[in-house]
Amino acid sequence: MPSTSDGRPSLVVFDCDGTIVDSQHGIVHCMAEAFVAHRLPSPEPGAVRRIIGLSLDEAVARLLPDSPDPRPLVVAAYREAALALRSHPDHAEPLFPGVREAIESLDASGYLLGIATGKNRRGLIVTLERHRLLNRFVTLQTADLCAGKPNPDMMLRAMAETGAERSRTLLVGDTVFDVQMARAAGTDAVGVGWGYHPAEELKAAGAARVVAHGDEIVPAVGALFEGD
Repeated sequence: MPSTSDGRPSLVVFDCDGTIVDSQHGIVHCMAEAFVAHRLPSPEPGAVRRIIGLSLDEAVARLLPDSPDPRPLVVAAYREAALALRSHPDHAEPLFPGVREAIESLDASGYLLGIATGKNRRGLIVTLERHRLLNRFVTLQTADLCAGKPNPDMMLRAMAETGAERSRTLLVGDTVFDVQMARAAGTDAVGVGWGYHPAEELKAAGAARVVAHGDEIVPAVGALFEGD
């Protein structure tokens, strides 16, 4: 049900890292590079995966809770490492199985699609262009232009840009931060079980549904909107 009988649009906002693309290896690599550049012990990969989805400033703050002074330096070093990695011809952020098909199906059915991500806008556009998905999304909300998750700012801006009401909007994401953002904005959330936070945590945070494969996204979205 892409829209109601009176023409109100239906908006599906996707997270990117851990939901559309598997970017964990690049993020872990760049974070390690940033820490080493300032003679700090590299964070454990598991700790880095836990903060994927947050803005870069907040992610570094959580990894360095007792050391505020080097945080801006680490943030700057991460950005340099990420830029270098994106320019490498072998760099890849593979799509999760079934996600392209879900995005294309929702778009073809008339849903408005958006992104809400901890990436900056430049990095997001590079990722979407590499997978030839950029033109599928009508609103792009990024952590360099909005308040970071779990603040609802990204969802509120996406709704404002598209004219979608809360009852006709939902979020698809893989972390508790995504679910918390959606709930704070007054919308439902579909959790995905292939990302960086466990399914049980997504359910506990308030996800209306949690799917296990990309081919379950479209049915889950349809079922939630039909219950409107």
